[in-house]
Amino acid sequence: MHEVIICEKPTSAQKIAQALDSKAKMQKYNKKVKYWELNHDGKDITIVSAVGHLYSLTPDNPKDKVYFDLHWAPLYEIDKKSKAYTRDYVNAIKKFAKGADSYIHACDYDIEGTLIGYTALKYACGEDSLNKASRMKFSTLTKKDLLDAYENRIDIDMHQVDSGIARHVLDYYFGVNISKALISSVSKAKSRYLKLSAGRVQTPTLSILVDREKEIKDFVPEPFWILKALLENDIVAEHVDGKIFDPERAEEILSKCRGKDGSVDKIKLSNSTTKPLVPFNLGGLQAEAYNVFNFSPKKTQTIAQNLYTAGYTSYPRTSSQKLPESLDFKNIFNGLKNNKEFKVHIDQLPSKLKPNEGKKEDAAHPAIHPTGILPDKLDKDELKVYQLIVYRFISVFFEAAKFESMNTTVNIADELFSFKRRRVTHKGWMEHYPYRSIDNEEFPDVKEGDTIAVEDIISEEKETKPPARYNQASLIKELEKRELGTKATRADIIAKLEDRKYISGTKIEVTQLGENIIDTLKEYCANLTSEELTREMELKLEGIDEDKSSKEEVIDEGKKEVITILDDIGKHEKEIGSKLYDSYQETNIVGKCSCGGNLIKRYSPKTKSHFVGCTNYPECTVAYSLPKGARFLKKTCEKCGLPMISFGRKPPTHACLDPNCGKDKTKTHNPEVVGKCPECGKDLVKRSGRYGDFIGCKGFPKCRFTASVDELDSILKNS
Repeated sequence: MHEVIICEKPTSAQKIAQALDSKAKMQKYNKKVKYWELNHDGKDITIVSAVGHLYSLTPDNPKDKVYFDLHWAPLYEIDKKSKAYTRDYVNAIKKFAKGADSYIHACDYDIEGTLIGYTALKYACGEDSLNKASRMKFSTLTKKDLLDAYENRIDIDMHQVDSGIARHVLDYYFGVNISKALISSVSKAKSRYLKLSAGRVQTPTLSILVDREKEIKDFVPEPFWILKALLENDIVAEHVDGKIFDPERAEEILSKCRGKDGSVDKIKLSNSTTKPLVPFNLGGLQAEAYNVFNFSPKKTQTIAQNLYTAGYTSYPRTSSQKLPESLDFKNIFNGLKNNKEFKVHIDQLPSKLKPNEGKKEDAAHPAIHPTGILPDKLDKDELKVYQLIVYRFISVFFEAAKFESMNTTVNIADELFSFKRRRVTHKGWMEHYPYRSIDNEEFPDVKEGDTIAVEDIISEEKETKPPARYNQASLIKELEKRELGTKATRADIIAKLEDRKYISGTKIEVTQLGENIIDTLKEYCANLTSEELTREMELKLEGIDEDKSSKEEVIDEGKKEVITILDDIGKHEKEIGSKLYDSYQETNIVGKCSCGGNLIKRYSPKTKSHFVGCTNYPECTVAYSLPKGARFLKKTCEKCGLPMISFGRKPPTHACLDPNCGKDKTKTHNPEVVGKCPECGKDLVKRSGRYGDFIGCKGFPKCRFTASVDELDSILKNS
């Protein structure tokens, strides 16, 4: 009896192998791909692994203008360079799966994990394997959970599979087809290549950011005054009206109160409680790690996934804020107590372990929690996230924190001022969660009717402020609130917007390119920016998983929407292309050329590299190559006024954009013609580069022929 288990990643495969048989043998296929052989309950088992997705969608005919006819193909065929390594994993699965009696899908239990295992079974093991396949469902990679998942296998959820397939198809329809149409519009309008992207969730997300950007730009500040009374014993009381927008009213209060003492009008004492925070879901963890450590959501998600695959924490891509009793809290705490710092807090836990839970649920996984297995080695950032998860888990089992508040009103010349104090009477959960400060203010010794000296009355003039910019954590919360994207994709969407240079900064600012893209799309194809359309589609995708709609219906509806959007782009192709290219030019200006034009950062699809060229090309052929990873500094060269760049490893090199700065510039601007280019027939000229003299074509950047000076004679003979 031969059984094959397919896992999502090698680390998961190793954990499952060790759980089923402590003597499992790790071997290597083709000296690269790890696999495990073992015996369990009389079965010979081979455990093989994917490395995430091994198959992806690709068009049936790449020459089609629009890609609606798609099929699944191995990644190494689609992306022959960066995904070439996946070939060995596919071949390993094919080899060991051949002729097996049964198959187990043991990838992560979510839509992506389900799809990874399903495509591996269908296309690497053969479609018949699905008839002999079962599914392991687990939320941690502990031996107990893995054995339980193996012994209690379930059927592959085909609704989940269909939901995953539909999501990938729709993302391809929207992302690839619409991005292709936008790139084509620039090419037809300006005969230029511009790397653009749009997406089903990406574009509405950018639209939300653009709307906020415009609110900030259009905001007109309004002046107001805050009046404060500086009382004895360093007490500061504020006028009960708060913001006063009438300057005459503010001046009247000042005149009335100056030089007068006050009396304590009323003291109100009250008690309050603060419940523990709820267990982490992925969005909650990302928000807290951003607020506490300034980690990007993408970084937090990656670390959380690594902690899960190492067996230290549970599956991170969950929406749940609930911790079921089946998790065996006592066993987890017994494991954590082996850490002295954690033990101090765990020893104070109440006898009845009942966590404070949130409202959100996830049918697939509980809230994020530690497994009780302490880490051997973590880097400093991994340790921070791990401790954050542990302390949050511990704290939710403690009682509420208790506070006493004092709200005091002071009468000064019949004008009321107030001050508040708050102190902790019982720390509760806050004593066990070191990421929250505890208020503990002293109460002044005053009682109602007391006279209180007023040292001064001051007026602070302020202005109303525009809406705050989103940061990455608050944007993920906003997307979650608006039901855009999924818990697993929101961080990737933000990262893509940054990569495309549509947004920048810790407090997210939209670049001119990002703003112009949304303005242009709203003008000509508003459906693409509509969050209502995206939300409805997201609900329909979830409906497939819940058997409320079919994969075919949702895909067909998405296809119709894409056709409508592409028709809108096609009707206004040149206008859209011109506006997008002009905004790109504006965004990428890095300096001024000596001819009067602007120097623009550009991308060459031929060489897949960036360079800087003049907007007056072809009349001006000034161009500068950019070293890989170069970034522009916020300063200019003292010798020539061109931008300074930074490149290379730590410490980076700082240099002028012009590698010939300080040299005889006539070689660059009036180069010597030495022959004709063998590729395009234009003049070959002698130039000076960062690494010395070379021969280049005057048709640059369209023709990028170059040669060393030593090769010139042989080039001219063969021309």
